[in-house]
Parts: sequence; C-alpha cells; structure tokens
Amino acid sequence: MTVIEVLKAASGHLQKHSPEGARLDAEVLLAKALGLRRLDLYLQFDRLLSDDELVRYRGLIKRRAHGDPVAYLVGHKEFMALDFEVTPAVLVPNPDTEVLVQRAVALARQSAEPMRVADVGTGSGCIAIAVAHYASNAEVWASDISAEALDVATRNVARHELAGRVHLACGDLFDSLPGTFDLLCANLPYVAAGARLPAEVTAQPARALFAGQDGAALVLRLIEAAPAHLSSGGRLLAEIDPAIVVAAGEAAGRAFAHYTIHRDLGGHERVIESWS
Repeated sequence: MTVIEVLKAASGHLQKHSPEGARLDAEVLLAKALGLRRLDLYLQFDRLLSDDELVRYRGLIKRRAHGDPVAYLVGHKEFMALDFEVTPAVLVPNPDTEVLVQRAVALARQSAEPMRVADVGTGSGCIAIAVAHYASNAEVWASDISAEALDVATRNVARHELAGRVHLACGDLFDSLPGTFDLLCANLPYVAAGARLPAEVTAQPARALFAGQDGAALVLRLIEAAPAHLSSGGRLLAEIDPAIVVAAGEAAGRAFAHYTIHRDLGGHERVIESWS
C-alpha cells in the first residue's frame, strides 16, 4: 500500500471513532511511524510502505481509535509555540491553558523588577517553562505531588535550557515552595468525579483531572491558602472549569479584595485572577 492509500484507510477508520481531526491524526501518526515530518508525507504520496512500517502504523491507529491521545502516541505536544515531551504521567497541554500563560507573561513584563513566580501542580512543566521563556525577568518555582510528573517536567526544563530559572519541587500545593511570590499560577484538577468525558481525556491521569466537591475542592483550597504565599501586590491565576466559576468566585471574594474572570479562545470562563 502507498502512503496515500493507507492515509485514506486510516482516516476512514478513525472517522468512525473520533470524527473531529481524523485526517490530521492519521497524518501525524503516519509521520511518526515512518520517522518523517508530516510535511514530508505530501512529497511521498506514492511511496510504498514496508510490512514493518504498516505494522507500526496499524498499531498506532488501533491505539488512537481506542482513545489514546495523539500526544502520548508521538511523545510530545506543542504549547505556546514550544514543544513539550508528554507521557501518560502528565496531562496533555491544552490550548485553553494558554490564556493563563499569556496573562502571566503580560503581568511579568509590566514589572521592571525580577518576578518570583510559582506554578502549582506543574505536570509537564508547560506553564512554568512558557512563563520563564517569554518573560525573561521571571524566576519560577514549580511543584507537583507526582514524582513521575516531575520526571517529565525535569526533562522539559532541560530541553528548553531553563534549569537556571525554573526550579522543581515535589509536594502538595504550597508545601514545597519557598517564601512568597509575586505571581501564583495553577492548573489543578477541576473536573467532577463521574463527569462524562471523551476517551482521550479519560486516558490521562485521573489524579490530574478529578477533584471532590463537584470538581472545586483543590481550586478552593488553593484560593484560600494563596494570600499567605503572595508578596504585597501579588496575584493568583488559576485555571477553572465554567462549572465551578461560582464557587471559585465566592472563595476569591472571601480571600481577596478583587477578582476577575478571563475567557479562553472558545469563550468559556477559564481563568480566575485574584488580588488584594
């Protein structure tokens, strides 16, 4: 079979399981199986695949059809125009989170002074690394309760040559973070247990997705504890689900003098920003 023939067959198969993005997924996975860039496929549509290449590709397509995220299958994901290693130990970086990073970078760039930033629940390290990459005055401390996630984050910090400005620590919320910060960022679990989610979402680590109190438990803990870990004039940026925006707003109203909500590219209430 040629490249174009297997792409058509794979796209049709994936279409039955996950219609959105089936063709793109088929191309990305074929490029992975062949060790090529996706662009190179367009130059080799008539190339015949070997039996070994077909076996590799069919294995990837089978796993994708069962719900494995493409990022896990290829081992990386782009976020904020940066490339990150991802494994099943961490959440796949989501474009919805970019609004949080963009706001964090804007706040850091407004300051002429060095900024102490914390990323609570760092996972792959994508927030911490993107903030440090785009805001040269930011020094970032990033924590996670999962040692496996921190292994991934460590490799991503090294990949982006930021070991001097991104410091990783293992612990629950603020337990392992030293001192106070000018800016706190967090993308904590905020999905209610039992929520219906696509297979490619539930394939990601449950401890990074789900929280008690209908998804609000960890976000509320974060908001309530944050003031004690902020410097004078400091701010908190926390990603939330629209379903918990009321509970998060009430907690922010108790803990801070001010808060506002930022929407993601889809128009959903996605980030709560709080300050006193």
